[in-house]
Amino acid sequence: MSTLEQTQQYMRQAGMQQLLTGLYGQDELEMQQSRYEQMIGNFLNHYGVDTNGLQLFSASGRVEIGGNHTDHNHGKVLAGSIHLDTIAAAVPTSEPVIVLVSEGYEGEFKVNLDESDVSDSESATTKLLRGIVSGFREKGLEVGGFRAYVTTNVLAASGLSSSASFEMLICTILNHFYNKGTLGAADISKIGQYAENQYWNKPSGLLDQMACAYGGMVAMDFADPSQPQVEQLQYDFQAAGYSMMVVNTGGNHADLTEDYASVPNEMFAVAHALGAEFCRDITLEQIYAELPRLRQETGDRAILRAMHFLEENRRVDHQVEALRQDDMPAFLRLLTASGNSSWKWLQNCYRDSDHHDQSMAIALAITEIYLQDIGCGACRLHGGGFAGVILAVIPNEHAAGYRALIEKTLGTSIFDIRIREKGAFCLNAFL
Repeated sequence: MSTLEQTQQYMRQAGMQQLLTGLYGQDELEMQQSRYEQMIGNFLNHYGVDTNGLQLFSASGRVEIGGNHTDHNHGKVLAGSIHLDTIAAAVPTSEPVIVLVSEGYEGEFKVNLDESDVSDSESATTKLLRGIVSGFREKGLEVGGFRAYVTTNVLAASGLSSSASFEMLICTILNHFYNKGTLGAADISKIGQYAENQYWNKPSGLLDQMACAYGGMVAMDFADPSQPQVEQLQYDFQAAGYSMMVVNTGGNHADLTEDYASVPNEMFAVAHALGAEFCRDITLEQIYAELPRLRQETGDRAILRAMHFLEENRRVDHQVEALRQDDMPAFLRLLTASGNSSWKWLQNCYRDSDHHDQSMAIALAITEIYLQDIGCGACRLHGGGFAGVILAVIPNEHAAGYRALIEKTLGTSIFDIRIREKGAFCLNAFL
């Protein structure tokens, strides 16, 4: 049987079309079918094996809807798994080696499970693979070799969490192949965070991994980061008359570690000055009472960032309640307030060191004028900030006009975002 015939046969298994439709929507079914078929064909061509034992995996990207830069100070976040995802075709092997081909990158990424040494010269992908393996072993879990072909349409370095999506994909493969799928979304999220923190030197919280792993829209409370409280919500923005759209502003998240680290560090400084460890444990009244001293000790931007945290934390609760009540006007007002707070108080729309490049601010300004003209909708900075993407919620009847405006003015990509019910999982387990 030819590679093409094997691939088509594999994708025509009972239930596959229904599963793909649930993930990506009816309008993307044909395109996604072709995407998976091409990935499987590339796997077979590269590794030279048939489809026996081949399994398919998907891990979503994520959209942040509320709670900008709150998780690292034990705050609250509203986020969602999206239909943009990282997918893999993989087979387990008896050899203790992980071999991975990632579309768009040259060569293979290999990790020998019998070798634990990490080299500074290794790629970020290899470091994350090693970190995930180490995270499984730290928890006393099983690991083993596999071969995988990976491809993604999660925009890299944009704030849609391409790295967390990849981490959750690899964790899901190891979970399914060697741990009988017993690990939950919170478990694999912590392993992904561990890999980023310990092996990639990224001071990330748990938000990105959790949002990619759980599926659906999730309200997360990190008061106890070791056991985050998670509430899954159901809300259909399209049915409510709105399109959720993410705009690539033209900047990217590369080399912004110092800018990201400054946000939690300055919030920590204010909390410490008030005798607490995190901003979750302070109040606005305490800041007001100690304002002259705080301004001297921590600086004004740190105070503004702490104030952003406190108000944004409250705002997440109100956003969740607005969605529960199907109150879109209230939800849109809160989304706008979140964006204004990030811009004015958190100050992560652009880098202090580079006033020339303010791609996110330009995109927000264009969007705000458009929303003002149509009289409805909302927008906000998305993700870590400083560069990357913005989120806009646009009435369905104006979505095409907004897309045309972005393409005309910025010339960058814009995505219609679909919240999907499944986060990181093995497709075969649902066939």
